[in-house]
Amino acid sequence: MLRSLFLAFGLALAPLAATAQEAIVFEYPGSFEDASFGIENAIINRGLVIDYTSHVGEMLNRTAGDVGATEELFDNAQIFLFCSAAVSRRVMEADPMNIVHCPYGIFIAEMDGAVTIGHRDYPDGPMQEVEALLDAIILEAMAD
Repeated sequence: MLRSLFLAFGLALAPLAATAQEAIVFEYPGSFEDASFGIENAIINRGLVIDYTSHVGEMLNRTAGDVGATEELFDNAQIFLFCSAAVSRRVMEADPMNIVHCPYGIFIAEMDGAVTIGHRDYPDGPMQEVEALLDAIILEAMAD
């Protein structure tokens, strides 16, 4: 069903290279700033509170010299961290160890002018409700 939503919006699902933590990634057709604004609004529109915005791209660029790095990884990158009391209650009632997945995060990354938005790929079972919430937030931001 989710793939049909992408096709309806004319959007493509762009997979990341396999890593220790799989991710669900969406190509965003606009600017990093528009993506960030859209995600922030889509989170707030659901009555959710952003607990923290990690400016990971700025941090990596600022500390590159300190760790001997010469490659710039991102033009821009940030992660919005937030939780949903209702969804978290349901998934943790199903398995209290689902606490390991909280808070939830949506990242926005710009590399070589291409903007992607994504989130972790959560395990099958109750955590699919969280994944559906994150997908809905991203799709709302992409539709604006």
